[in-house]
Amino acid sequence: MIIDISKIILTKNKKEVFDCSVESEVVSYQHNSFTIKNSKPFELNVINEEAKHLSISCNTSLVIVIPCDRCLEDVDCSFDISINKTFKIIDDTVVSDEEDISYINEGELDVDRLLFDEILVGWPSKVLCKETCRGICPKCGANLNTSPCDCDIKEIDPRMAKFQDVFREFKEV
Repeated sequence: MIIDISKIILTKNKKEVFDCSVESEVVSYQHNSFTIKNSKPFELNVINEEAKHLSISCNTSLVIVIPCDRCLEDVDCSFDISINKTFKIIDDTVVSDEEDISYINEGELDVDRLLFDEILVGWPSKVLCKETCRGICPKCGANLNTSPCDCDIKEIDPRMAKFQDVFREFKEV
């Protein structure tokens, strides 16, 4: 969703509230696309403070479907997003010393880009369907949470294979 905020930037002490919702159905992260399952409409506040600062604030939540890191089953991950950002206004232009503000361009605010930046900051480092997830079998690919497989998954580290040969030699004597 693109919002024209150029009048707010140019007008001292102007405040506007926008009714917004996430328009995109997916989030792209690390060359993958993840489905947005549930997103709530929200209000976005944009305030010009004394023609010196631009404040942007909102609160929302959404659910993104991310596969489990062990078994690849879909997991609903909740994201509670709270945005409170303040930027300087210099010569009728919004600037920031600390961060890239790619979501504000020539008086337009890209709300989806603003939210996605916050989602990526809060992205979980590991997603599990449950703490006791057993993952998938490295041989046959069966989900070990639903049923065990009969594969022999005992693999020997190739760096230690020579030691096994030595032990086999002494065992035969």
